[in-house]
Amino acid sequence: MRGLLCWPLPVLLFLLQPWETLSQFAGPRCRTGPLDLVFVIDSSRSVRPFEFETMRQFLVGLLRGLDVGPNATRVGVIQYSSQVQSVFPLGAFSRREDMERAIRALVPLAQGTMTGLAIQYAMNVAFSVAEGARPPEARVPRIAVIVTDGRPQDRVAEVAAQARARGIEIYAVGVQRADVGSLRAMASPPLDEHVFLVESFNLIQEFGQQFRGRLCAIDHCGFGNHSCQHECVSTFGGPRCRCREGHDLLPDGRSCQARDLCNGVDHGCEFQCVSEGLSYRCLCPEGQQLQADGKSCNRCREGHVDLVLLVDGSKSVRPQNFELVKRFVNQIVDFLDVSPEGTRVGLVQFSSRVRTEFPLGRYGTAAEVKQAVLAVEYMERGTMTGLALRHMVEHSFSEAQGARPRALNVPRVGLVFTDGRSQDDISVWARRAKEEGIVMYAVGVGKAVEEELRQIASEPAELHVSYSPDFGTMTHLLENLRGSICPEEGIGAGTELRSLCECESLVEFQGRTLGALEKLTQNLAQLTARLEDLENQLATQK
Repeated sequence: MRGLLCWPLPVLLFLLQPWETLSQFAGPRCRTGPLDLVFVIDSSRSVRPFEFETMRQFLVGLLRGLDVGPNATRVGVIQYSSQVQSVFPLGAFSRREDMERAIRALVPLAQGTMTGLAIQYAMNVAFSVAEGARPPEARVPRIAVIVTDGRPQDRVAEVAAQARARGIEIYAVGVQRADVGSLRAMASPPLDEHVFLVESFNLIQEFGQQFRGRLCAIDHCGFGNHSCQHECVSTFGGPRCRCREGHDLLPDGRSCQARDLCNGVDHGCEFQCVSEGLSYRCLCPEGQQLQADGKSCNRCREGHVDLVLLVDGSKSVRPQNFELVKRFVNQIVDFLDVSPEGTRVGLVQFSSRVRTEFPLGRYGTAAEVKQAVLAVEYMERGTMTGLALRHMVEHSFSEAQGARPRALNVPRVGLVFTDGRSQDDISVWARRAKEEGIVMYAVGVGKAVEEELRQIASEPAELHVSYSPDFGTMTHLLENLRGSICPEEGIGAGTELRSLCECESLVEFQGRTLGALEKLTQNLAQLTARLEDLENQLATQK
């Protein structure tokens, strides 16, 4: 299988020798540069006792081939099942004997297989400076070696991507029953150098002999035959070519090319990105001006809206996805003209209960709103969407919360963001919201129920319902929401608040007043004529 390292059964003949004998074939101990190395060991119930013992010897054998020390390789070990346990952190031991003693005393947890949770722990805790990792500015390689025998019971792709983005190089070692797809989702590229599959625990010791070579960061660059165009660096996996700032490495692994920053970064330009040396700038179509954020070309400026966002904070969303939701909300705020006289924004989070994060009248600028959104803390628990709709109708659009009086005819817009089925009834308050004149939008992600989204949203559903299969692809919904929520393009077109002191308003007021006075004069003349008729009739009767 391409991209995997598999070991055939005949190697068992070689394994009949004891581990202490095998270690003699390893050759001299690696003299590596500084390295922070964390082993992430699966100790779930599927790993049998004798298999766990074999994995223990695998770790001890690897340690004996490494140059460990405070200024060389620092080693940490964590084990996981349904929970994560630190066996010893990176800064705990500087002597190999102490590490071996801790590994031999290791007791397996023997529960589930929460590999994603283990990766998150490694990223946030094990590789922290407090645990003994060297600071990022020291540029010491951070290596995680994950050894597992089964399929994870949680998601690994997203958290592994976050770990890799933080500079952690991940090697995924699967033994026996391991899921190949999960190994590939966890490992760093190129996969053929970071994904390994061992047929059984009996073979893991021989695999350790081969894998140790990858732990030895030999300075191949020192031989002078690397052929790198710019620079050669020794890494954990061997020699690599590196390009100067502003350049990208070509597929041949040696040549460099000036980088088109617009293709290599999340530039956020609304219309067009143009690379200029080591930087880039955004352009707008003819007739439109670039906004102060340097990315947007226009904003909602022709009208005004009171916008309340209902954000699902249930446990199914998960913390990392909730951060993506907050970023999505701020991207909506980016295309609004937020001000006390313009668009007002409020935010409500719901799970098993409802919490107003900030009401409509609290913040007067987009920057203040975005800062408040980033400060929102994830609630978790259930999904009471009906309760959230009731809260919105009864409280969020009240004048006490900052909504403008109905007499001003400012559009009221509610946007519900959810990732699953509601645990309570939504029909009553979804209908009530629309009866109150609130224009409702529903944004669903993942396991959101289409029937509920349509029930929440205003008609036509095609314009008021949006869906994304996962949190990572939500941004494609922004343009649709912009066209709907922006007053000049959607529900608030033509709505504006004007000062009575403005000239146009005065002319309009005078015109309406004169017309009303003229009609009143006509009515008074008719009433006077009728009174004169009544007086004449009374005089005749006398």
